[in-house]
Amino acid sequence: MKNIIILSLAITLMTTANPASGGEADADAAQTIIDRQLRAFLSDDVATAYSFAAPNIKRIFPTADNFMAMVKQGYKPVHRPRQYSFGRTREISPGSVAQEVLITGPAGKNWVAVYTLQQQPNGEYRITGVSLKASGDLST
Repeated sequence: MKNIIILSLAITLMTTANPASGGEADADAAQTIIDRQLRAFLSDDVATAYSFAAPNIKRIFPTADNFMAMVKQGYKPVHRPRQYSFGRTREISPGSVAQEVLITGPAGKNWVAVYTLQQQPNGEYRITGVSLKASGDLST
């Protein structure tokens, strides 16, 4: 149920997204946060991975352990990517971006993950949702 809520939020945000590219600073900030979270997953650093979740995610998953259980169950390619690279960044609204991440999962299958991030009052971006779609080709 919680995975469906997050996926639904991400899909809603993507379908209403402004097709114009976000600013370079927004793209850099989003990619930095995503990269840091993916590295935390690979290092089994639960606290750090959870720290990149936005308040809306932390309300649904109030502990790092709950959050990690959801990620391990529903987002295996994100939890254990073999490799990943960044695709398009789109501005959804001021301070809100969608970032495409091309992922090869642990079983060698290719995925497109679309992350949504929102700039927080302190200026930092946090991840508000992720949607995953199987991909046959990750060439960019």
